[in-house]
Amino acid sequence: MIRLFDAHCHLQDPRILHKAPQLIKAAQDAGVAYFAVNGVCEQDWDSVKRMAETHPCVLPCFGLHPWFVKERSPNWFKALRECFDSTPSAAVGEIGVDKGSRGRKVDFSEQMEVLRQQLELAKELNKPASVHCVRAFADLLEIMKSMGPFPAGIILHSYLGSAEMVPEFSKLGAYFSFSGFLMSLKANKAKKMLKMVPSDRILLETDAPDALPMSNIDSLHFVEGDTSLTEELLAQTTSSSTSSLGKSSHVLADASMLPKETLNHPANIHNVLDYVASMLEITNEELAELSYQNAVRLLSYEGSKVLQN
Repeated sequence: MIRLFDAHCHLQDPRILHKAPQLIKAAQDAGVAYFAVNGVCEQDWDSVKRMAETHPCVLPCFGLHPWFVKERSPNWFKALRECFDSTPSAAVGEIGVDKGSRGRKVDFSEQMEVLRQQLELAKELNKPASVHCVRAFADLLEIMKSMGPFPAGIILHSYLGSAEMVPEFSKLGAYFSFSGFLMSLKANKAKKMLKMVPSDRILLETDAPDALPMSNIDSLHFVEGDTSLTEELLAQTTSSSTSSLGKSSHVLADASMLPKETLNHPANIHNVLDYVASMLEITNEELAELSYQNAVRLLSYEGSKVLQN
């Protein structure tokens, strides 16, 4: 069976936390061996820690996401450091910078300062860090150059930066992780960028419960109880795609027609695999093993739960 490593997800997200054991089991049945579960704020670090204690396949990651910088407590950095003291198996993440619609609500200089502190911590602990970047790749590259290189590695999660920046980030120790968001790029742009990524730096992720791949409906897994899906939509997504369904079976041909808040299931990493492999013109099996080995190599730091084999 194909082995896969979900290099970045949020199974502790309140929208799916109560379903996490079932989602993990379904994804494991589909070949996912490990899940790098990223905390985003002080309030969810404990959930990530407990999930990792319960599930050997969950690699915990702790970080303060740029969206939550305004809400941090005066003791946030001390609390973050304590997470790593109590959980040696953890990596750093999700951290980063954001100039998108939501990120613009948070002072950018504060975002940069919080990112710098966490990158320094990652270097000190000799752990990889999973980095979020929206419309701020030049800023991210600048701060990484000023602090780098990063021998323990940086995961540029859901990478949507330019092809031209790939070599610059690579020199600093970056890995490039791809999710369903990649399908939002024009195909020629996505292909050009993917072809620039060194084969030993490619990772796959779901970013679940976000980043639902824009794939054919009948190829996707859905989260049971997802309130964004009406009964009518559910009937169409759970029915087999056969001619007996009539015209209605073509109404929702792909996920772009679903509500934006539709939850992403971690088993949908196969849809990301399909898309990236087609762009790179290699087989799914080749890309699965390549990305799996890359993730294992990167995430086999001292104290990690990941087993190299």
